[in-house]
Amino acid sequence: MNFVMKAAMGGGPPDVGKMLGGEEKEEDPDADKKEEERQEALRQQEEERKAKYAKMEAERESMRQGIRDKYGLKKREEAEAEAAAAVEEAAEGSLTRPKKLVPAGCGDEEEEESIMDTVMKYLPGPLQDMLKK
Repeated sequence: MNFVMKAAMGGGPPDVGKMLGGEEKEEDPDADKKEEERQEALRQQEEERKAKYAKMEAERESMRQGIRDKYGLKKREEAEAEAAAAVEEAAEGSLTRPKKLVPAGCGDEEEEESIMDTVMKYLPGPLQDMLKK
């Protein structure tokens, strides 16, 4: 109740005048220029940040390379590429592929039995002998 009375008398928060349809704030004539300057400053900060992190990553990579050289290690990409090349070379000269490269279900199973062989399994012994002859 006090809020309504203060707002009616003009002693309320400054936004009450706007809510009741009072004065609106005029736009600054230099607002466009200020916004462009702000956008340019943001772009410049972003470029500086990217340059800083690129420099840090280059330093880290040089440190990593030093460790690799010291201990005779290879990069992951190079090691994976060499392993794939070794598998390819092993498969090149042979007529059969290495077991890893054979898709599941291809060539692992024995040859399919004929229908007659399947039927013969379920017949009694004397009938099997008669049909074999």
